Amino acid sequence: MDQWTWFIILQTMLKTAISVLVTTYNEELHLEACLASVAGWVDEIFVVDSFSSDRTLDIARHFGAHTIKHPFEGHARQKNWALDHCPFAHEWVLILDADERVSPALQEEIQKLIENEGSGCDGFYLNRRLMFYGRWMRHSGWYPIWNLRLFRHRKGRYEDRPVDEHLVLNGRSGKCFNDLIHEDIRDMACWIAKHNRYSSYNAEVYRGILQDKPGAGIQPSLFGNQAERKRFVKERLWPHLPGRALLYFFYLYFFRLGLLDGKEGFVFCLMHAIFEEFNTIKLWEIMNYKDGAAPGSIVVPLASQKKV
Repeated sequence: MDQWTWFIILQTMLKTAISVLVTTYNEELHLEACLASVAGWVDEIFVVDSFSSDRTLDIARHFGAHTIKHPFEGHARQKNWALDHCPFAHEWVLILDADERVSPALQEEIQKLIENEGSGCDGFYLNRRLMFYGRWMRHSGWYPIWNLRLFRHRKGRYEDRPVDEHLVLNGRSGKCFNDLIHEDIRDMACWIAKHNRYSSYNAEVYRGILQDKPGAGIQPSLFGNQAERKRFVKERLWPHLPGRALLYFFYLYFFRLGLLDGKEGFVFCLMHAIFEEFNTIKLWEIMNYKDGAAPGSIVVPLASQKKV
């Protein structure tokens, strides 16, 4: 065998016995940086795509990823489908969003954990470092923020929720202390469109809460972990407070020190307050005016409009 063949064999032997899963839809802007952060050291990558119309799948194949197409039915269901159907070669799986990338320090930490068989744990929370217009949102309530992303794939599934879904692990969990980088480089129009969709999901969740319909998965607890505490606030306290958008801005910008994140921090906190107002107005609408109606169905007929 020639020198190049030996190099390929050696590189394969040095790769970490871990599978990476990324779910995508039209992610050509982000996917290259995401896969570049893992392709050199993980043993296999799966990209489960919802029939993208851009170069997403070409980029995935360039990095040697296995590509599978599946219709999108929601973030939680898409990931659960992938966990049930992807033929993972390894016990451990790392789930990434296309706009995330693994830092070199986190890579080294993950590799050591896998070499030590998880050090007695079945899953690990990763701390996301959110970048907004190139600036790390070090404050504003978005750091630290923990997500369970690295786990033995047979022991974890996502709760069946339309938004704010969490992975439920059947086993012991630990934490990785180096950051996963999250950076969406699309423009504000995309941010608004995405959060407009999320606000519709949130309004339905809030309606269920107000109608005493408990959600699935992680249950709210004031004295639980971060996810349980956040769900306690969201389900037991938050829907009953007046002026939630204004309260949320003051919470993020002043109490959580978003003002220390500069101009980007102000815009970030303001846009999340506007998003909260979307939640409030849509909840008010479905509770009082359009319960069960199709989107866009409340339209005043042109003939009935008064002339001014």
